[in-house]
Amino acid sequence: MSPDDLNELRRQARVLLDLQSPADGLAAYYALYYDPARTRLLIETGPTAQVEGFLAICQTGRDLFRPLAVVRARRIETAVALLRRGCQPRRPYYLVIPPHLQTAAEAALEVERMEVHHIYRLDLRRYTPSINVMVTPAPAADGSPRFVIRHEERVVAEAGVNWRSPHFAELYVWTDPQVQRRAWGKAVANSCVAWIIRSGVQPLYVVAEGNEPSILLATSLGFVDSGEREITFEGIGRSEGAEMRAE
Repeated sequence: MSPDDLNELRRQARVLLDLQSPADGLAAYYALYYDPARTRLLIETGPTAQVEGFLAICQTGRDLFRPLAVVRARRIETAVALLRRGCQPRRPYYLVIPPHLQTAAEAALEVERMEVHHIYRLDLRRYTPSINVMVTPAPAADGSPRFVIRHEERVVAEAGVNWRSPHFAELYVWTDPQVQRRAWGKAVANSCVAWIIRSGVQPLYVVAEGNEPSILLATSLGFVDSGEREITFEGIGRSEGAEMRAE
């Protein structure tokens, strides 16, 4: 696919996205802004040439053998049609989809794992910047921001950015279980949040449903539940002869 062809498909996909909504943050990043050389974008149109849905399939560093896919569609049937076109039988995928399209994912994939994610956004009125001298910048291999705390010459807490679009950036945080309860996760996260704010975009924090420690960390930083949800599926594309049904 040429850059011009992809740009045209991205222009068409744009009509199904709200660039100011946290619910569409990740989908917009991968459909509209991700590396063109590692993006495949499919569009489904109706009888009047109106765009009915899109599927973006991206090769990421998250898992070289499991492409990441995002879908938007006006109807379940459209989402199923896109997934049937785009997902190869017996190939694994990591699919992120809005809750109202869940049955399309279940029809198109042999699901191995599913999670409901809550999308938190930063409320600047609740955010208090702080500095911890133990936190040091340590950019990731791709140059994206990363902040760490080292203990006994190893990284025991880190925070960085999963993805960043012109509108949002999604924060991640990791803490070694052996040093939890020292607030080091919050310290590195605070530094990363400050970097995101300075870059001019809105910080997002995505957490799996029921992960109370992660939710507590998010709220302690000033994040609030946006009320938006996304569902992630790890699964394998169904074989052509397998039953595929949208309810």
